[in-house]
Amino acid sequence: MSFSPLLLQLINALRCLPGVGPKSAQRMALHLLERDRDNARQLAESLLLAVEKIGECEQCRTLSETPVCEICTDVSRDNSVVCVLESPVDLLAIEQSGGFGGVYFVLKGHLSPIDGVGPEDLGIPQLLERIDQGEVKELILATNPTVEGEATAHYISAQIEREDIRITRIAHGVPVGGELEFVDGGTLAHALAGRRVIVRDKA
Repeated sequence: MSFSPLLLQLINALRCLPGVGPKSAQRMALHLLERDRDNARQLAESLLLAVEKIGECEQCRTLSETPVCEICTDVSRDNSVVCVLESPVDLLAIEQSGGFGGVYFVLKGHLSPIDGVGPEDLGIPQLLERIDQGEVKELILATNPTVEGEATAHYISAQIEREDIRITRIAHGVPVGGELEFVDGGTLAHALAGRRVIVRDKA
């Protein structure tokens, strides 16, 4: 069976989604057209509206419908503590944890010379300019614990010459509730390297 040109176009368009291969895209397209046309229209309208209305925060680069996002305009946040992340999804994860009261800077990727992704593509000059303004006291490098993420964190820290900036890296190690026998070697190595002293109560 050969599909019509418009159906093939829809299937190929759906393949841009992460984790969606040819078969999954085909099932999605056929489902929307066979059984769910009302929701298909709503999906198309919502996607088009989001593409047109959602841009980038001028301060932190996360996705935002306004020039400056709600987090950056929140006066209760500590603007002296900036957490550097690879993506808006990472920002959402930290916000949902409820344990961070500072602000963010979203790189939207990591350094990758092979793919042609350099510092300018990640907004690193903008980050350094923000630091030079003098308000930032701590920079938390929360890029992913991958080779590229580590290289990106190292590059950013090497560019900061001011001694009054505290540069920290989020800990990577054994998850709460995890058992050592099921933890991979790389995670264990990070956990051992990031070990901390236990302060005992001598009272």
